Amino acid sequence: MTGENFIGYTRSAEGSIIFQTVDPSEGVFLPTDFYCANEDEVDRAVKLATDAFDLFSATSLIQRASFLEEVANEIDSLGETLLERYCLESGLDRSRALTERARTLVQLRMMSESLRRGDWLEASIDIVKTPNGTIDLRRVMKGIGPVVVFGASNFPLAYSTAGGDTASALAAGCPVIVKAHPYHAGTNELVAGAVISAAQKTGMPDGVFSSLNDSGFSIGQFLVKHQRVKAVGFTGSYSGGKALFDLAAARKEPIPVFAEMGSLNPIVVLSDVVSDHGERVLDLIAQSVTYGAGQFCTKPGLIFLEGDSASAFGKLLGTKIASSEHSVMLHNGIHSRFHTNRSKLLASSSDAICFSSVPPCTENMGTNTLLVLKAQDFKGNPEFIEEVFGPFSVAVICDTEQEIRDCLMCLKGQLTCSIFTNELKRRVVADMIRMFEERAGRLIFNGVPTGVTVCPSMTHGGPFPATTDVRFTAVGIDAIRRFLRPITYQNFPDEHLPPALRDANTLGIRRRINGQFSVDNL
Repeated sequence: MTGENFIGYTRSAEGSIIFQTVDPSEGVFLPTDFYCANEDEVDRAVKLATDAFDLFSATSLIQRASFLEEVANEIDSLGETLLERYCLESGLDRSRALTERARTLVQLRMMSESLRRGDWLEASIDIVKTPNGTIDLRRVMKGIGPVVVFGASNFPLAYSTAGGDTASALAAGCPVIVKAHPYHAGTNELVAGAVISAAQKTGMPDGVFSSLNDSGFSIGQFLVKHQRVKAVGFTGSYSGGKALFDLAAARKEPIPVFAEMGSLNPIVVLSDVVSDHGERVLDLIAQSVTYGAGQFCTKPGLIFLEGDSASAFGKLLGTKIASSEHSVMLHNGIHSRFHTNRSKLLASSSDAICFSSVPPCTENMGTNTLLVLKAQDFKGNPEFIEEVFGPFSVAVICDTEQEIRDCLMCLKGQLTCSIFTNELKRRVVADMIRMFEERAGRLIFNGVPTGVTVCPSMTHGGPFPATTDVRFTAVGIDAIRRFLRPITYQNFPDEHLPPALRDANTLGIRRRINGQFSVDNL
């Protein structure tokens, strides 16, 4: 049978729904059976997480850091078993599996290092003398409670079971309940086992981590609506993220949903580069559009070309994209939506020129496509500012710099904006940067947006609809801030204060006396 999301499922004799994952490159079901969770199991997982919260949030930073390090070690020890399952369920190759596993381990170990430093606690002390006596105010950041994390279809490791959302929530002292992505249930099961093993080895409380399966949407919805869940982390489509956001906002107690929902990641190529027909720029953009079948939230979906040579440059770029190597898409659901959305845009402008590959007759293969059109066609059709997830992009030919500005004004919030120039147009670049700053979380100069470096200075976020909260990044150590809230203690004795606030000489603490700053030991 075919169920929601094209997952094959049947019912067991006891009534449980059993489903199997799919090898997208062959279009065949894999032999392992997985059971869908029911609402009773969700209740139990959330109760365990709620009970674990007090114990887990009270663990020392060193204990929590050791836990995350052990999670990384356990995942690493899965070796070839994890890599093989990853490739089978995603259609991605071994090189990508190795890269994503490495990124997952880096995220966990980086969060562990951040825990040991403790700077994210933002501990501060204010001693204020008033006519009625001295007031001692001490503030620190604390985890918000159980967090639900949704596995991402395009990152079976780095944005899924033990990915960035899980790592940052656990670092904040928040128990995590993972809603596994149904197409990566086997990968999830391996990684979930590694997390649970690490929790047991490091003495973490029961319920600090749970993983639940579902072949459709009902369990995810039930989790978001559960009164004891305090936040949600999601990476995926706009429709999916917005649906979860609306569910969370409609609760009796609304909770934050930190959803990263994709982006067009516009690239501007100014005439001083276009006129050169820069081979390097053509190669960079073509690779960025087609790499991994374009299944990245940072894939450039819009390319603005300016100047007399823009049309010729667009044709060269279209030829490169159409002739690039094909890749299998993650699953037949994404493959089907890609071709539906692609066909919709191809039919949107009769004057557009389409450069398209002819994919081999292989299951779920993407079709590399560049649609080239005039600025006036772009501005007159709002469908061109909707993301097509896959190896598809739109090149917009602009006769003047003002036409580029007019086009940029049509855009919603983005994860990234990029500009290529030889710096001959400094005034134009400065003007573009100001427009970019209003629309994106990461600005790129003479480079492409694909590839998100995991480090403290990275911002992976942006104005709505790229994300649901522009104030945060989903990548890097600052991702922990999504799952924290500030608490102030007034005139409390030391024995009732969190450890970070008991000593005014704590490393990095901010101390003010009557409004005057002194920063200890920085």
